[in-house]
Amino acid sequence: MDCLLLRFDAPIMSFGGVCVDQINPTDYFPGKAMITGLIGNALGWDHRDTESLDRLQERLRVAARWDAEPVRLMDYHTVYLGQDHLVGTGWTTRGQTEGRGSGQATSGTHIRYRHYLANGVLTAAVTILGDDYPTLEHIEHALHYPARPLFLGRKTCIPSGPILLGLRHAEHLIDALRAEPLADIGPRNRPKTVTARWPADDGSGQLPEAVYDRRDWGANMPRGVHHYFTGPLEMMP
Repeated sequence: MDCLLLRFDAPIMSFGGVCVDQINPTDYFPGKAMITGLIGNALGWDHRDTESLDRLQERLRVAARWDAEPVRLMDYHTVYLGQDHLVGTGWTTRGQTEGRGSGQATSGTHIRYRHYLANGVLTAAVTILGDDYPTLEHIEHALHYPARPLFLGRKTCIPSGPILLGLRHAEHLIDALRAEPLADIGPRNRPKTVTARWPADDGSGQLPEAVYDRRDWGANMPRGVHHYFTGPLEMMP
């Protein structure tokens, strides 16, 4: 199969998870919803394009490995959104205003406990099923020339370099990760064992686990699971 290899290298990143109240966790690996949002942003879609986002999410297959082991970080946020300079829409460098939607989420005092993965480097392999739009070629072009600035889970998570490594061919996504050389991580912590996660229907493994990595884009909430293997990755020499 053809797949795209992505490199996530940033001071902090967050892959989302099932939120409870003000606690915003992050999964240890990027899931289908996170990659769907990244690609949708590169294509110029927004949260109103719910049908397109749902279709893309169903077609995606994602595997990933850690080249540099991250450190878990929790950040406490509090802000009063009723301040004069926070009322109304926000300015962006792309010449379009951006708002926060409507309802109680747009005003009042907000408190959040947001979890991040800090100082890590991750390599992901992504493929897409079927020939509908967007194809893998469309996604590759969009990641080369994104419609908007890209971020890794949250807008504060700015990548340190280009995300797209390029197009690869392998029998399985996990094989593409085995063949790709580990990133140059400098003084950061190289794990003794490279840990990876890959779809249970794409390659073999031990005991698959259910991961809540899908999103109902219309209702704006987690929905459904996908099964993955997680374990050590034996790299090709």
